[in-house]
Amino acid sequence: MSDALHDPFRTEPVGIHISDIEAAINYWRIKSPSPDGVTLAAPLRALAEIYALMVFHKQDRASEFSMPKKAMDAWLAWYESTPDTPCIAICSTSQGDDFCKGCGRKFAEVQYWPEMSPAAKRAVWQRITQEGTSWRFNRYAERAAETREQAAIASTPLLL
Repeated sequence: MSDALHDPFRTEPVGIHISDIEAAINYWRIKSPSPDGVTLAAPLRALAEIYALMVFHKQDRASEFSMPKKAMDAWLAWYESTPDTPCIAICSTSQGDDFCKGCGRKFAEVQYWPEMSPAAKRAVWQRITQEGTSWRFNRYAERAAETREQAAIASTPLLL
């Protein structure tokens, strides 16, 4: 990943947000349900440990660089099930805008997207989702519609 992404283009901290840990936990709950209502699958257990530590230490982000391998592998498996890019094929940065009206990303985020880490991409997703001002969230929402399975996973309440 380009070093330039760490300073001039990033305004939010890069790390895995707790809501992404929750989504990954829900993904694994559906993918590998407990056979007896008590036992957790190894990926789910690894993520639950990270989640518990984040809650205990009142942190909303986990470092992608210090996360245990099993937890990171479980998170990456969930990440691979999500849409890679927020692009809806209406890019106003090509017309000179600093922010894309279609997806909400900054010009540099659009340009360097392929080089960004999964955690950095998720940080962008988090920001544009919270802002909710780009066309992907209103006038062209149908272009951004996710599969029913992804929507079901995202809407499943976290039960720990």
